Amino acid sequence: MTAIGQLARTIYTQRGFPMFTVADAPTLDTKTKRRRSKTISRRTAMTLALAAPLSVHSAQASSEADGDAALADIIQRTKEQADAFMSGDMKRWMGLIRLADDFTLMQPFGGPASHGFDDSPEHLAELAAYFRNGGGTLEVEKSYVSDDMIVLVMIERQHGEVGGLPDQEWSLRVTQVYRRNGQVWQLAHRHADPLVNKISLEQAAALARG
Repeated sequence: MTAIGQLARTIYTQRGFPMFTVADAPTLDTKTKRRRSKTISRRTAMTLALAAPLSVHSAQASSEADGDAALADIIQRTKEQADAFMSGDMKRWMGLIRLADDFTLMQPFGGPASHGFDDSPEHLAELAAYFRNGGGTLEVEKSYVSDDMIVLVMIERQHGEVGGLPDQEWSLRVTQVYRRNGQVWQLAHRHADPLVNKISLEQAAALARG
């Protein structure tokens, strides 16, 4: 420090003024930066804390909207499938349905569950000859929706000529399980029975005896 600088320091100190040197300046800047950094960190934390619930809510709303859209599409397609099947239009039916590789069917005529589906032209032709001149629609009793699974509990209100019999009512109680595979919803399970109308104990016992 020069003589003039030393003199100035002595005067300032004697009169009670604080004296800072250039070397002291970085220390003040560092403290200031630290205070500002803490303030910014607090503001950032508060912003994230306020934004987090909004992000979760937005994601949940989006997921629910996707589930509702998938459910509406599946119900509409299932209605059209029932109508196509009972009319014997298996080409249209195959264009509407998406079956899982491990699809299981518990059919209304009883017997053990079947696994998979034979979509060969020969089998589709047999089905077209067996189910004829009918139609159908749905009454959805209940639906269950999750990210990867949809369940429909419904009544298929339908009629047609089945197996050479005259046109009659063939309404069924049906539960169908759909599973998402990538972006495609596939039918994984179908359980149907013809007990839409209530039957007596004796009738149920006769059916149980086989």
